[in-house]
Amino acid sequence: MTTAENFLEAITNIVTDLPKDVTAKVRYQNLLNNMKTIFPFDSAAVLKLKNNILLPLATLGLSQDAMGRRFNIDEHPRFKLAMDSREALRFACDSDLPDPYDGLIGDDNQHPDVHDCMGISLSIDGKPWGLLTLDALEAGSFDQIDSKQLKTFTKLTEAAVKAAERITALQAKAEHQQLVRQTISTESSTEIIGSCDLIENLKNEISIVAQSYLTVLVLGETGVGKELVARQVHNLSPRALGPLIYVNCAALPENIAESELFGHKKGAFSGAVSDRAGKFEIADGGTLFLDEVGELALSVQAKLLRALQSGEIQRVGSDRYIKMDVRIIAATNRNLEVEVSENRFRSDLFHRLSVYPVHVPALRERGEDILLIAGFLLEQNQKRLGVDALRLTDKAKTVLLGYEWPGNVRELEHTLSRAALKAMSDKNHGSRSVVIHHQHLDIVPAHAANPGPDLSEQHDNEQLVFSMSQDGSLKEAIDDFQRSFIVSILSKNDGNQAAAARDLGVNRSNFYRLLKRLEVSE
Repeated sequence: MTTAENFLEAITNIVTDLPKDVTAKVRYQNLLNNMKTIFPFDSAAVLKLKNNILLPLATLGLSQDAMGRRFNIDEHPRFKLAMDSREALRFACDSDLPDPYDGLIGDDNQHPDVHDCMGISLSIDGKPWGLLTLDALEAGSFDQIDSKQLKTFTKLTEAAVKAAERITALQAKAEHQQLVRQTISTESSTEIIGSCDLIENLKNEISIVAQSYLTVLVLGETGVGKELVARQVHNLSPRALGPLIYVNCAALPENIAESELFGHKKGAFSGAVSDRAGKFEIADGGTLFLDEVGELALSVQAKLLRALQSGEIQRVGSDRYIKMDVRIIAATNRNLEVEVSENRFRSDLFHRLSVYPVHVPALRERGEDILLIAGFLLEQNQKRLGVDALRLTDKAKTVLLGYEWPGNVRELEHTLSRAALKAMSDKNHGSRSVVIHHQHLDIVPAHAANPGPDLSEQHDNEQLVFSMSQDGSLKEAIDDFQRSFIVSILSKNDGNQAAAARDLGVNRSNFYRLLKRLEVSE
């Protein structure tokens, strides 16, 4: 097929796609696939501009973690110049300007920095919308590009973008989500990174419950991002313009918890030298986020229950009740049903808080989202560390994907921060990129860090045996071992799950979920 025929076919495909009711992601991916049949490049991307930040919406030929990165155009001069240009802007191979994609193109993170780069600004109705970028690893790849074909393709790209934007708006209106779109925060600090089914379902749940008045209970392990979910619920709610007040219940000593939550009058107790508003009053008209609510003492739980039931609070030392308009979002990593059964949490408060429970999946359940989150965190780290680029080798990515992440996203963040510093100390000073290798990650498997109790005496020196078929996966082998190990510990403790969890050094709620996942009979 000739170049002209390829061009005609690609254009026909894009025009045919315009009226179709497909997602924006599919539309942009089709666009890049068709573009590949016309122009010589190794990678391409469609990036949308939001509050001076370029967000990748679709990529072709870039490392997977690129989709998790967020590029501030003030920190990436190539992107800024391309956005300000009315024509396609090509950068010389020997340009001194740092390339945001160095180390992200191709399978080998050790690729040389030199390659052809081009940025094409996209506008919708005369307003800047984003960028279309092309990169080729071989210098001179763009020399033969037909400028007329490129302009035509750019116009069609803008038409595809406009179609995607309009379809998205119509779908949002049909689903009564117009308010959600108007109030959604575009700050990276409140963005939930990920595209796996579990996260897409979570985002959908958040968008639905945010518009209601319901109390939300956010559940999940330590470090999964429960506060992030709470912030999203607030930002997408009709209360988004009101305050979001955070309370760490685990850090509230019992003797001052009531004052912190409900306030106090001057002279109510020693040290109360003036009237003081509590967190409920400060959150009036907005949202009160009670983090680690399972840590509250029973005496404080009773007073919190009354505030939730009546919508009124009473300052310590005051006889006057104050009517509050506050939405409650609570979060915990504890299994509150178990806490209720063991009389450590009030059942009436549990039912009042869990009107709409939202479960945040553990990082190990999110598959390749780990790489997207890693890309997001690395982009933040390279800004803080003042380096041009911070990249992962393929082996480092494999290690990240194979680890269980007991500390979840928080552990991933700390691991990458430490690895970045180690990689910087090893960096070749002539290189423009800092490359993180697998040894920089210093990841130790959970079973190596906590081998658990010695079973030799309980089992008369018998080995703990598990089997797997030769074509079984590593995950299946690990599950088999965990299952056998847990059954033996449960047997030693006469089936007492709380005692078994203590022996294993595992949080009780995490242990119960592990039993369910491994289908260990309770």
